[in-house]
Amino acid sequence: MEKAGGIVGEILESIKGMIQPGISTKEIELFAEGRIKALGGKPAFKGYRGYPASICTSVNEEVVHGIPSSRKLREGDIISIDLGVYFDGFYGDGAVTIPVGKIDDDAVALLRITKEALDLGIENAVEGKRVNDISYAIQSHAEKNGFSVVRTFVGHGIGRELHEEPQVPNYGPPGKGPRLKEGMTLAIEPMINAGTFEVKVLGDGWTAVTTDGKKSAHFEHTVLVTAGKPKILTKFNQKNYN
Repeated sequence: MEKAGGIVGEILESIKGMIQPGISTKEIELFAEGRIKALGGKPAFKGYRGYPASICTSVNEEVVHGIPSSRKLREGDIISIDLGVYFDGFYGDGAVTIPVGKIDDDAVALLRITKEALDLGIENAVEGKRVNDISYAIQSHAEKNGFSVVRTFVGHGIGRELHEEPQVPNYGPPGKGPRLKEGMTLAIEPMINAGTFEVKVLGDGWTAVTTDGKKSAHFEHTVLVTAGKPKILTKFNQKNYN
């Protein structure tokens, strides 16, 4: 899983350097798929439940599962890249939201708070705590800063399958849910909206958008639960990843 996660982290780091006005989401996907294969992995998303691409590219009000296309990014957009890799029997899953050129202050705050919420969630992924301790840390940080937490989509266990139990909601009271044990691996992934938490799925059957058209951000790491500090398996260059 460290190898699968390492591929995810490395590619997300590389994609960050590509994002600029004028690039198409399809170009990003072709780059990512090529790198996954070059590093010895397989795209985890392509063909999964019929999904047609190797990564998800969700722009502005798109929350998750945006399908790469000829759409070109514009100055001021934000884009969430969600990437999964299968390597030697195991999966890694990660996501990052990236500004396109200069973005407004509200979007800057949305990205910062979402990444901070992820970090706070990860801090609670330790043996003896419960799943909803992660959930509460994410929700409370997002909401006290004026943002909302998506309910429709949640984090999940991950390992030999891309999606395993337990589900890891980004909302809920602390002290609830399955107790965390050393050795568990979780995909923790806050999806935070600037407006309402409500989302809808477009006619393509995949792309989820905010119902009010306001922006959404998505950050994700695959994390190993330990008795001490949690271990991020999708980490590559953390200094630049933040």
